[in-house]
Amino acid sequence: MPNYSCLKRPIISEKSSILQESGVYTFEVSINSTKSQIRSNVESAYGVDVLTVRTIISKGPKKRNPKTGSWMNGEKSKKALVKIKQGQTINIFEGV
Repeated sequence: MPNYSCLKRPIISEKSSILQESGVYTFEVSINSTKSQIRSNVESAYGVDVLTVRTIISKGPKKRNPKTGSWMNGEKSKKALVKIKQGQTINIFEGV
């Protein structure tokens, strides 16, 4: 049984569908995952050959603490842009 612990969900948006035409797919991944873990999980989960993995860590929104009135940082999130071999597709993104 393969381990998909670092993959949370695919990100389906207008920008990711434009990138999909060039073979780049977008996933939300756990904040602690590395590029090699992401590569191996995508290859085993979807049966494709991964060429490159780029990651983006985005800050969470700032929130106001109701008790003290100070500002707090929200949760960080991490996205992975995975480029696969030409001619291969991931079926979860098709028809969206």
